[in-house]
Amino acid sequence: MNYEIVELKEKIVVGVSAKTSNSDPNMCMLIGGLWEKLYQGGLNAVIKNKANEYAIGLYSDYEGDSYCVTAGNEVLKAENDDLSVKIIPAGKYAKFSVHGHMEKAVANAWEEIWKMDLNRSYTGDFEEYLNADFDNADIDIYIALK
Repeated sequence: MNYEIVELKEKIVVGVSAKTSNSDPNMCMLIGGLWEKLYQGGLNAVIKNKANEYAIGLYSDYEGDSYCVTAGNEVLKAENDDLSVKIIPAGKYAKFSVHGHMEKAVANAWEEIWKMDLNRSYTGDFEEYLNADFDNADIDIYIALK
């Protein structure tokens, strides 16, 4: 799977969060529930100061097998007291660009990424959904590197 190395500036993400792990049998349901709250629950509409309309799925606060998942948007300034605020640190990232069915393309990409020997820092990995076309999605996946 091809990728490019990019340098990113710090990003602020506002959305909804939950702790999970890859070994949690309810992981997919939990993550799906966050996206549901964000969109069907109307939270996306109340996020203030969005930098763009791209949705972000952030994986942060890694502790062993567990991590925090946040579904939200990048903002210029966090002003939603009732929502999670997370920071994607500035730094070096491996950027993977995928296209296809939103869920399948992302799941397949992560399967490949987990097999790769990347020098990961586990400071904040994220997916940036560049459009909302479920069957023909364009998604960039960023893996934080040391």
